[in-house]
Amino acid sequence: MTDTGTSPAHWAAVDWGTTHLRLWVLDHDHKVIRQTKTEQGMTQLHPTEYEATLLDLLSQELQPSRAMGVICCGMVGSRQGWQEAPYAPCPTLPPSGERASRVTTKDPRIEVYLLPGIKQISPPDVMRGEETQIAGFLSRNPQYDGVLCLPGTHSKWVHISAGEVVSFQTFMTGELFALLCKESVLRHNIGATGWNDEMFTNAIDDAISRPAAIAAKLFALRAQSLIATLPPEAARARLSGLLIGLELAAARPYWLGAQVAVLGDTEVAQAYCTALTAQGSPVTVTSTERMTLDGLKSAYTALQEITK
Repeated sequence: MTDTGTSPAHWAAVDWGTTHLRLWVLDHDHKVIRQTKTEQGMTQLHPTEYEATLLDLLSQELQPSRAMGVICCGMVGSRQGWQEAPYAPCPTLPPSGERASRVTTKDPRIEVYLLPGIKQISPPDVMRGEETQIAGFLSRNPQYDGVLCLPGTHSKWVHISAGEVVSFQTFMTGELFALLCKESVLRHNIGATGWNDEMFTNAIDDAISRPAAIAAKLFALRAQSLIATLPPEAARARLSGLLIGLELAAARPYWLGAQVAVLGDTEVAQAYCTALTAQGSPVTVTSTERMTLDGLKSAYTALQEITK
C-alpha cells in the first residue's frame, strides 16, 4: 500500500454498520480530506454489492496507478456482510490490523481489509464495531483501567484492564425501547419527542430498587396516561428511565465502584451519564465517532507495518 500517485487521498476508513456506513478519506498523515455518511448499511446490501458501493463512494479518489488501502470495521465483517472476519476470543487486546482479513476484490484499485469483532464464550456474547471504538479510546487513554459503557440499540458494558477487553455484557435496551414505543400497546401513550428529567431519574431509581416489577411498571405507563393524564413526553422519559434503570441493575457488577467512561454522541449517551451520576458513579462522556476513527487509524498503521 505504497502511495505513488499524485492525489492527496492515501487511504480510506469505513465504519460499516447494520443500517449506515461512515467513510473517511485520509491523506498520508492520517488527516481527513473528506467524509460521508450513507444509509447503505448491511441490511440494505447483498454480499455481492459491497465492492460496487465502495467503488462508487471512492470514485473521485481512486487512481489506476495505485491501490488504495481501505480498512473497515462493523457488521461488514459479519456472516451476513461482505465477508466474515473471524472473532477474536476474549480476553484480548482490541483487534488491530494484524488480525484483519483481506477481501478478494475484482477491482485492483482497492485493497480492502476487515477488522474482526470479539467473542466471549461464557457468558456467550459478541461485538462487532465496538472493539474499534475501544481501540480508539485506549489509543488516547493507554493507562485506562475501568469500565466502558457503549449505549446504542444494543448497549455494551466492557471491563478494561491492562489494555485488554477482559469481559463484556450486552443489553438490548435500545431495541426494547423502540419496540415498546412502536409495536406495543404503549405506542398510544409514548411521545415521539420531548423529555422530563424528573420522570427519568425517578424511573431509574424505581427500576434499580425493584427490577422484578418492571413488567408491571411498564403497563402502569398506559394506566397513568389514561387515568392521570400522564403527558406523552413524560411517559417517554419514564419508559427510558425504567429500561436504563433495569440495565443498570443488571450491570451493577460493572459500574459499582468503578471508573466509567460512556462512549457516545447522542442524547442517549447523555441519558446514561445522567443515570450513572444519579447513582453516585463518576463518569465521563467521549465521542464514539472520534474513537472509531482513531481505532481505524491505529489498525491501518499496524497493517502498514505488516504489508509494507
